[in-house]
Amino acid sequence: MAALVRFLTSSILSKIVMAATGLVLVLFLLGHMAGNLQMYLGQDAMNTYAETLQGLGGLLWVIRAALFIMLVLHVITSIKLKWENYNARPEQYAMRKYVRASLSSRTMIWTGIMIFLFVTYHLLHFTIHATNPAYGGLYDAMGRHDVYSMVVLGYSNVLISLVYIAAMILLAFHLFHAIESMFQTLGVNHEKYNPFIHGLSLTVASIIMVGFLSIPIGVLFGWIELPAGVIIL
Repeated sequence: MAALVRFLTSSILSKIVMAATGLVLVLFLLGHMAGNLQMYLGQDAMNTYAETLQGLGGLLWVIRAALFIMLVLHVITSIKLKWENYNARPEQYAMRKYVRASLSSRTMIWTGIMIFLFVTYHLLHFTIHATNPAYGGLYDAMGRHDVYSMVVLGYSNVLISLVYIAAMILLAFHLFHAIESMFQTLGVNHEKYNPFIHGLSLTVASIIMVGFLSIPIGVLFGWIELPAGVIIL
């Protein structure tokens, strides 16, 4: 029993939880990005995709709840590990020398906190409509909630687009080191494979960043436009 308690409170379990939840969140980001890119296919395609998700009913809320739990566990374990590392070296060095640690690895906790704050805003903006209640009254010609127009209206605000662009750059910065760390935590760490893992981490982080960035940039540059009859207030 004592051994079980030590394991449950150990940094090893925390790292495993952080890696596992991180993997789920990365897969979600890839899927969410693919769904968002349907904005380039037009209003009907995007609203059909959104209606399909809403058609899941209770299952959609189960998925949302599971993702929320994953996010909370990821944040808690990352803070726990950061705190343990800090306590293990309470006296700060007179001069810090970062030899192998990259900037992304040294700022993981801070980029993670900023991403968490952004996700909160994102939900208030596009999902709950707390910041923009008028979004709830947008419907297309088929009577479906007009997610396409909602996104275009949202990103037509330059300040909002800049916030999203900055958040996606931070996300990529965070993911680059996080994906590498995930492989190491799961035991995939060998000098023979590390260059591939490094390249894979950079590629996945870049794909997610570019995919999400392309939507607000597409709106700002007029590549994604409002359908006829919708007016920007």
